[in-house]
Amino acid sequence: MPEVVDLGGFAKQSIALKRRTSLADGAADLLREMILLNKLSPGMPLPERDICAALGISRTPLREAIRLLNVEGLIEYSAARRPKVANPSLQEIAAYLRVQGALEALGGELACANATDQELENIAGLNREMIAMSGKEEPLVSFKRDMNFHCQIIAAGRNSPLVDTHATYNARLWRARFVSSQRKMGRGSTLREHQEIVDALLERDPKKTAKALKHHLDTAVSNISEVLEEQSRQLSSVL
Repeated sequence: MPEVVDLGGFAKQSIALKRRTSLADGAADLLREMILLNKLSPGMPLPERDICAALGISRTPLREAIRLLNVEGLIEYSAARRPKVANPSLQEIAAYLRVQGALEALGGELACANATDQELENIAGLNREMIAMSGKEEPLVSFKRDMNFHCQIIAAGRNSPLVDTHATYNARLWRARFVSSQRKMGRGSTLREHQEIVDALLERDPKKTAKALKHHLDTAVSNISEVLEEQSRQLSSVL
């Protein structure tokens, strides 16, 4: 049986909702971060009444927040239409990552052709920050910088349909890519792969950039598989 929602955790963080103009966006942000940080684990039910009471909001903004996270693939519905934290299989994640790898490869090619020198320098600057701050900051802060790195490459390609499609897939892969980024044994290789991407971009070499980005996404599949296996071993040892 899945465990119940940690209402104490929700209550401690509910003040964050009061600082936002949209209660739905605030609730979505809070639930998203708790899912990413595994405070709400895969398969955990999300009872609307209890969450509303803990956050001090009505069901209307909560249901909108749940709808947003359902689109992102972080929350799914049971057969009885009750929300719970999504628990996609490795096969599902790998399928999405293969498409995302193709999208980012195309984005890298377009960035080589269309990005300004300043945009490429900004991307290189983000990479330097990731290297300097590796292991020195909160995991979620580091992860958001990593995702900004990838999104800036896509944006520099100046192709609106690609930007929109990439954002859709990125949302569905948000938790999986966060899991991948937390594997300590793979952190060094991840930084090296980022540097290869930057070097290829600065050379404006479209083939080299596309290859580096696609390889980087392929590595994420391996990292996620390793993390899931580690978690399974830990759970078995506890049981």
